[in-house]
Amino acid sequence: MLGKIASAFIGKKLAGRNEGGRGALIGLAAPMIARRAFGPLGLALAGGYAAKKIYDKRRERTTTRV
Repeated sequence: MLGKIASAFIGKKLAGRNEGGRGALIGLAAPMIARRAFGPLGLALAGGYAAKKIYDKRRERTTTRV
């Protein structure tokens, strides 16, 4: 249900002044595109984010000790 609400919001924002059928089609296609394209990409981005956080935390811990 949250996905449908989010896709309606995205469709409305992307359609801009053309709020008719174009916004509805974009909103309808947005979740399908997100599931196909951003599943593996989202997983890779989340892994990279976690790795960077760990790297930054370790670097901070070693530079603060004097």
